[in-house]
Amino acid sequence: MAASLVFRLHDRGPELVREVLLERGWEEYNEGEREEEDWNLYWRGSLFQTSQYHNLLPWQRLNHHPKTVGITRKDCLARNLRRMKATFGSALYDFSPTTFILPNDYTCFLAEYNRLRLARGTSVYWIVKPVDLSRGRGIFIFEDIKDLVYDCSVVIQRYISSSLLISGYKFDLRIYVCVKSFHPLTVYIHQEGLVRFATEKFNLSSLHNLYAHLTNTSINKFGPFYKTEKGRVGRGCKWTMSKFRHFLHSQQINELLLWQRINNIVTLTLLAIATSVPSCPNCVELFGFDILIDAKFKPWLLEVNYSPALTLDCQADISVKKKLVSDVIDMMNYTSTDSLRDRAYRKHRSDVTNHGNSETEAERQHSGETDVSSLTPDTQESEEAFTRPAASWKLPNIYSTKPVRITAEKTTGNGQNIPPVKVGDFIRTFPFNRATLKASQHELDIRTVLQEIQSLTGQLVSGKGHKMKSRREEKVTADKDADTDFDSLLWGPKDPPLISQCFKST
Repeated sequence: MAASLVFRLHDRGPELVREVLLERGWEEYNEGEREEEDWNLYWRGSLFQTSQYHNLLPWQRLNHHPKTVGITRKDCLARNLRRMKATFGSALYDFSPTTFILPNDYTCFLAEYNRLRLARGTSVYWIVKPVDLSRGRGIFIFEDIKDLVYDCSVVIQRYISSSLLISGYKFDLRIYVCVKSFHPLTVYIHQEGLVRFATEKFNLSSLHNLYAHLTNTSINKFGPFYKTEKGRVGRGCKWTMSKFRHFLHSQQINELLLWQRINNIVTLTLLAIATSVPSCPNCVELFGFDILIDAKFKPWLLEVNYSPALTLDCQADISVKKKLVSDVIDMMNYTSTDSLRDRAYRKHRSDVTNHGNSETEAERQHSGETDVSSLTPDTQESEEAFTRPAASWKLPNIYSTKPVRITAEKTTGNGQNIPPVKVGDFIRTFPFNRATLKASQHELDIRTVLQEIQSLTGQLVSGKGHKMKSRREEKVTADKDADTDFDSLLWGPKDPPLISQCFKST
């Protein structure tokens, strides 16, 4: 019987990750009982050191890609989106409010502030956020520039004062995004997510009232009305995404277009850093995208969260986050090969110690070679996997106590690997067709990707997305064309249709 997989948690958390892994039969790393490298997953909320990426062994995974600060720190996100807008035009990159980074952009902000104050008949509001703080700390809203006071680097954004309200309460969406790879770019969005509410009714005459203007749970769970019934919102301050879908059904809108625009925001934001993130195939990254929807049902990107909170504050958290973590683990594609780490590592150390092998551990990994001559003949497939570079692995999960939910990768006629359409409740949103698959395989062709995004969105704007085949017809056609068509699901709806089918007339 294969040995258990082993996980390490930095600073003993998050507790939910420990709970999920222990339920799946994993063991927690004990420094006093195991070798330093005798683990399969190292999970931490903060950054890993560069050396930890360089020294990864084939059986090890990390829960962060390197150098993603370009979208997770507020000032870096603003700069990167500004650069993408200047390079590729504002038609696509119009999903971020007007943003300035202070103090450097103060003169530019002042000019815009004065221009809007003179040009508009209505009030203009601004929101200020420290660049490197989370959970709503240090945020304030103002209308008059005399109220702008700051003592650290901040971003200042045009405040969206016409947000969509439910029973008079402001809300935003926490969208969970898993980047399986940056090279090639491979993105999944979870079908479940959270809707986070303010706990006092929206009121522009009380800008200081954070319970009315901020949706951060870390703030609102201490509000005086957190536990009271709040119209359609109910008690607490969260819904699941499933409940939000029910709300959308009562609105006279093109739901598919809304979901696709949110999907576009995720893809376009990731494109801003995709070429600058080093390749690290043993990493998976979970981001939390915060999306605000305005009264015209236009989605706006508020920020991207590094290590989104996995605490369980309410029933909505329990419903969403436990399954989310389990699906992230599935995304890491562990096999029986990974549980052989102890024998492979002991053999490697024995060779170095007893035979004076001067080749370093880092050099072995870089070359993709691991000495596994001590493995038994009946583990030939495992041995073969150990001698391949980790980037070439196509590994199903066999350690979950639940049924395997990963669809094996397919290969196109020209040798391109097609990542699975679904991993648990994660739906692959990029690449989403053959053109984007090809555009992402080698050097990322951003212009082609943007053209394909515009094309897909344009079809939904025209309403063609409503001309769908029946689910039975879709399945028959999809099964028939499985070997030739690139299958992608349209993320968002509870029962998502195939993109390849949803624009064909009935």
